[in-house]
Order: sequence, then structure tokens, then C-alpha cells
Amino acid sequence: MQTNYLQPKCGLSTLGIIPILSLPLLFSCSDKKNIEKPNVIYILMDDLGYGELGCYGQTKIETPNIDKLRGEGMKFTQHYSGAPVSGPSRCVLMTGMHTGHSYIRGNDEVASRGAVWDHDSMFVHPHLEGQMPLKANTYTIGRLMQDAGYETACIGKWGLGYPGSEGEPNKQGFDFFYGYNCQRQAHTYYPPFLWKNDQRVYLDNKVVPMRGPSSKIPKGADPLDGNSYKTFNQNDYSPDFMFSEMIQFVDKNKANPFFMMVTTPIPHVALQAPEKWVNYYREKFGDEEPYLGNKGYFPSRYPKATYAAMITYFDEQVGKLVEKLKADGIYDNTLIIFTSDNGATFNGGTESPWFNSGGVFKSESGWGKCSLHEGGIRVPFIAVWKDQIEAGITAEHISGFQDFLPTLAEITNTQIAQCDGISYLPTLLGKDEAQKEHPYIYFEYPEAGGWRSIREGDWKLIAKKVRSKNPIFELYNLADDVREQKNLVGQNPDKVEQLKTLMKKALIEAENPRFRMEAF
Repeated sequence: MQTNYLQPKCGLSTLGIIPILSLPLLFSCSDKKNIEKPNVIYILMDDLGYGELGCYGQTKIETPNIDKLRGEGMKFTQHYSGAPVSGPSRCVLMTGMHTGHSYIRGNDEVASRGAVWDHDSMFVHPHLEGQMPLKANTYTIGRLMQDAGYETACIGKWGLGYPGSEGEPNKQGFDFFYGYNCQRQAHTYYPPFLWKNDQRVYLDNKVVPMRGPSSKIPKGADPLDGNSYKTFNQNDYSPDFMFSEMIQFVDKNKANPFFMMVTTPIPHVALQAPEKWVNYYREKFGDEEPYLGNKGYFPSRYPKATYAAMITYFDEQVGKLVEKLKADGIYDNTLIIFTSDNGATFNGGTESPWFNSGGVFKSESGWGKCSLHEGGIRVPFIAVWKDQIEAGITAEHISGFQDFLPTLAEITNTQIAQCDGISYLPTLLGKDEAQKEHPYIYFEYPEAGGWRSIREGDWKLIAKKVRSKNPIFELYNLADDVREQKNLVGQNPDKVEQLKTLMKKALIEAENPRFRMEAF
């Protein structure tokens, strides 16, 4: 058993961290038939909005395989990501600590290392890749599952530690890793290399800088001619290679319990997708104006068609993965969870309002990704586990990424010391009477002027421009105003003060000065 894992240096009673000393299983072999230690597959999409699946109301983008999972399992309507951007969201997921306590609270490229945004330099110098690393010996979901006797894998995007750092996936509880170590590298689906454990695997693609003239179509080229965009669609499409590794991992471990995290970069921009699916949506949507790169990332001749194509392409992979599990006879004993790391994005040629990407929430700039409005942090969440989770039902239990670690602990009967999460296994198993509830859900996000938010029941307080001397407060009642259009600060001063006090209790000062924001 591994020991000396990092735990938060804070008191349990004052900071609201929930101690978990023993987590007995909620079921036994007498409760259900043929109970075995289940495989667990956690599928994490990147920037997928709450409303971008058919089963969450999407009408333009087709997701039949994910919708089928929903039909065979449970759909959550009040599940929250760890943060409104990738790095801190994944830190919350990995550690079970919300962003008031977590080590990583924003995206930090550790720019002191040098030219971290220069892709030519990163190609030559691997130490320029990656983001701020998790600390050595951090207790992660990977380590938990290793302790429980599982073979563990992360396939997709990492973003929690650069090559050679203590934050590498193989040093944080994952026996196998394949994909992008670095979030910046994942801004193209045609990278010159991926990582397999701690070694680069080179692909048949050239380095294409994401800034400067090389990130635009050639000067004088016709923007309506598809040939003008050939530079940005090369030979080896990275999601194809990652999917191959998923299937190989399942095949290699089908006789033993495994935990596989599928952390696809889809549909994070840049807009790049296989021609088959782009053409499908070109016919469906008709002709459209090209995206020329004025909002970052690479240009695209058919931006709407390409964005939809990316999601449907990955949906096709989900279907093939399920087929593999069924063919191997292990689908019935596999818990599959599907979600997204934050809400829909607003840049790189995406059109969130046109797709209604936020569903019932606003998702455009200031309301989706990079914000603590519901469209930035409330995400789709589907759980499937044959004969354990009732098919086709909906759960309104309020939950978040911090809850996954204690849920795994309860499933595997593993003891853990402390975390901010509450196991949602009772909800999955239909034992609502045993389900504990969060007294509140807290978030902070030090970028974009600094944000904080807290939800207590139906009440939600948001603080914007926290880094300024005059933060702006907004109070919403989500039961009446899920789109957060009626600021009730003036009508409810007592509630505002109560939630501000609760906010202060919910956080400790960040270790990294880059993430620090003064309390108010």
C-alpha cells in the first residue's frame, strides 16, 4: 500500500472538508446478482457544453451512441465540473478537493521556463511543454484505484504536469498514459508527436505554429477554396491513435479489473475533423462563411460543420468502445461515466449560440467557459452500470467533480483520509434515502479578473472582478432563474452577507501566488 500521500494542510471542522475514515459498500452480493469488482471507465470531453448532446436537448449535432448510454443509465441534471477551465477542473477531479482548497486553481503554463507558447521551441525542448504540476505523492483517483488492485490508464489530454516533473501521469497513479501531456500541444489535432508514458511517439505531421502568419491561410489565398486550409489538416489525426490505445488497453486487461480515464481533447478548438463527418454536416447545414482565425486557433473553411463533425466523430468512438466491451463480455460489469471538463467555449470559430451549446444556460463569452455562471460549470453527466443503475432515469442530486474520488472509494471499499467530495454511489444505485447532500458547492477562478461563486440550495452568489478593490456581486435563485438573468442582490442583502461569510470559510489561500485573491 502506498503511503505518505499529500493531504491538505488545513483543519477539517473549520474548512468544511469531509473526513472519510471508512467507506463500507452500500451493497453486497445478497443485494444484487453477480456482483464483481467493476471496471470503471470515465469519459471526459473537453469544452462540451451542457446542451451539446441529443439527450440534453441538442437538435443540430447528432450523438446517437452517447444518447443510447443515457437510455441505458442515469442522467444527472445538476452536476458540476471542477472549474470553468481545463487544468484546475482536472485537479479537482483527480484529488477530490474543490478550488478553494486545491493546489491548482487556474491554468498556469509556468512561463518562467522560457518560450512555452512557441511550438517550434517545444518540439526541440520537451521541458517547455506542459502546465503547473501536481505535487509529488498527491493522493489521486489513480492512486486510489491502484491501491484497490486496478490496472490504471489515462488516454487523452493530461495538463497536470510537464515532462520530467512530479506531475507526470505515471507518477500520479496511472500505470499507462498515452496522449498529450500539454494542453497547448492539444490545440491541434495534427501534432508532430504524442506521449506514451514518458516517451514521445512521433506522428507523420509537421509543426504548424499557432501564432503569427503561419496560423492563417496564405496571403492572397481564396478563403472560399478548401485547398487554402490544407496546411491545418495533415496526415495523422491524433484521436484515431488515442482510440486505438483505448481498445488495446481494454483488450490487454479484460480479464482483470481496470480503471481507464478517456480524456479526449474533443471538441476543444482548433476546428479539425475527419473529412467524412465534415462532409456529412456540410450537406446538413449547407454552405457557410469560413472562419479566418480572428478569434484564435487555426482557420476553418466550414466551422459549424467541423465543430459538429468533431463531436459526432467522438460519439462514434464511444459506440465502438461499448461494442468492444460487449464483445468481450465485460460491459455488464463496467461502470461508465460520461461528462465534460467545463462548459462550451466561445472562441476559435465556434458558434455556441447557434448550436444552443449551453442548452438551458447561456454559453456565449462571459457566460460559458471561463466564467462561473451555470453555462461555464454545469456539465452533462451520464452513468451506466448494467443491473446496478436503473435505465432511463434522471437524477437531480447536486454533485461535482470532487465527488468522484469518494465514489470510487465507496465502490472499491477503499479507505481515504479526507476530501471535499461526497460519494454519489447511493444515487447511482437508487438508494436516495442514503444519499448525503452538499451544504454548499464552492468555486473560485483567478483568471478573467478573478471570480468566486457559491451555491447553497437554490441560492447562488457570484463575485466578479475579485482582484479589483471593488468586486461585483450577483445573487440568483436558480429554482426561478436558471439562466441567471435576475440579479437579486438589492432585494436580499442578508442572504448576500450570509453567502459571503460562507465563501470565506470555504477557502484557504492558494500556495501559488498566481492564483491568490484577497478575501472580501
